[in-house]
Amino acid sequence: MNAAVQNLTANTTPSRGWRHLSAEQVEAFGAELEAIREEVMNSLGERDVKYIRRILKTQRYSEIAGRTLLFAGFLPPAWIAGTALLSLSKILENMEIGHNVMHGQWDWLKDPALNSSTYDWDNTCPAEQWKHSHNYMHHTFTNIVGKDRDVGYGIMRMSDDQPWKPQYLFQPFYNWILASFFQWGVALHDVEFERIGRGKSLAEATTQLKQIWKKARKQVFKDYLLFPALAGPGFLFTLAGNATANLVRNLWSYMVIFCGHFTEGVEMFSEEEVKDETRSQWYLRQLLGSSNLEGGRAFHILTGHLSHQIEHHLFPDMPAHRYAEIGPRVQAICERYNLPYNTGTLPRQFATVLKRINRLALPGRRRQAAAA
Repeated sequence: MNAAVQNLTANTTPSRGWRHLSAEQVEAFGAELEAIREEVMNSLGERDVKYIRRILKTQRYSEIAGRTLLFAGFLPPAWIAGTALLSLSKILENMEIGHNVMHGQWDWLKDPALNSSTYDWDNTCPAEQWKHSHNYMHHTFTNIVGKDRDVGYGIMRMSDDQPWKPQYLFQPFYNWILASFFQWGVALHDVEFERIGRGKSLAEATTQLKQIWKKARKQVFKDYLLFPALAGPGFLFTLAGNATANLVRNLWSYMVIFCGHFTEGVEMFSEEEVKDETRSQWYLRQLLGSSNLEGGRAFHILTGHLSHQIEHHLFPDMPAHRYAEIGPRVQAICERYNLPYNTGTLPRQFATVLKRINRLALPGRRRQAAAA
């Protein structure tokens, strides 16, 4: 990006008004964000420990209570309550615990149970593969078309600069298949099937698939065989409750993640535009490529604080529960530099996500249309 600030003017998505910044202003913007990060990271302590311990207890007790109630799942109130508590447990474990722990947000505690190098979440995706596709590829190359595979997850067109193919006509429909089986899409993400024979060997992909199967079969066994079998005559009720909890978790995580990356106004970039990018320019790209969700404290916890996706992309290794307190400061910085701070309610933001999915299912480029 030192050609960056100039190159950004050719951005692939219509800009929301950052072209006015000089290179010096971009560096000053980055310095202000870096000061926030340093301040927060130096203040980590007992209140952060108490927070994560409470979340861990809530998740564990929710799972125990949920699975216990599902043993009496033949009673409708028990089935509803058990499924709801198990869904809560799975959402907390994946979003507020697993995702954040594997980002290294709690490595400073020196607790093996919360260390990014050893933690493995309740998901079908092996931790090491997720950390490569998400922590490295996505957070390093955020919204760079052709580098960040989270732009479309290899099956959807989410940017005007992705070449259109006939199968994209169906993406408004198979988008919901991805949402329903989101953990499986995440599991297969790092395999990069489209690269097999083009820079990636079949042997490498096969090794990854074996790792996925080893990981996934544990969850399949636990949720669809072990606990239903322990319920005895209530096998089908427990099976249905577990399947529903996984579906709820998948739909919720899909919605939160898509609302953080594909809302109206989110910018996309080309590889050329980010050449020779400085740290401050990286901060600018993270801001322009992310969007937030508005809600209360419980809502933010259930999203793993990815409702503060902007702050997460700026500071991925900062304990996520701190994002809410620094959000207003980040927004104030954006206002001073006349930069967009993309935020809105879940219904509003998700509506713009669906609009993008539907629009990009069709051929054509909005940038060309605007130029014409």
